[in-house]
Amino acid sequence: MADDAPTATADEYEQDGPVAKRIASVIPYYKYKGIDRFYDINGFLTRPDIFQEVIDVFAARYRGKKVDSIGGFDARGFVLGPPLALALKVPFFMLRKPGKMPNAVGSAAYSVEYGKREGMCIPRGHPLSKTDPLNGSSVVKPGDSVLLVDDLVATGGTLSSGIDLVRGMGGTVLECECVVELTC
Repeated sequence: MADDAPTATADEYEQDGPVAKRIASVIPYYKYKGIDRFYDINGFLTRPDIFQEVIDVFAARYRGKKVDSIGGFDARGFVLGPPLALALKVPFFMLRKPGKMPNAVGSAAYSVEYGKREGMCIPRGHPLSKTDPLNGSSVVKPGDSVLLVDDLVATGGTLSSGIDLVRGMGGTVLECECVVELTC
């Protein structure tokens, strides 16, 4: 945590607790694509102390649990997932929109709060060398426990798509971690 950031106890790392309120105070919202309150994580990305606190909260929750890898959703999960993966010392992989990466496994189409999506994709892996830990195998292996990360959950369509992909590769999803939950 940054030196000037308030130190939180594990008890404060709860939904709607003091740390959550401090993080939420820098996440602006605005109308977008027919959504009255579209939340933007740029508010805490411009505040290193709060961004670090977000990662600290997530890391505290999963430290000591079996997490084999972290998958981050295109594109904001790419911002949150890597620092969390580094904190937990586990691999990170991307879940991307169709056509954005080669050699990928795709999901079915799904709905989100503002329309339809074509699906999500996970890389199959790549044989870079004989010493490459993936060595041509999938980034999600049978029996792996995977943590999925995104900025927010609304309808759950994106997260469900990722869960289906991980399960289809033989892994299990430990949890889906999001900074913001939109409720009706």
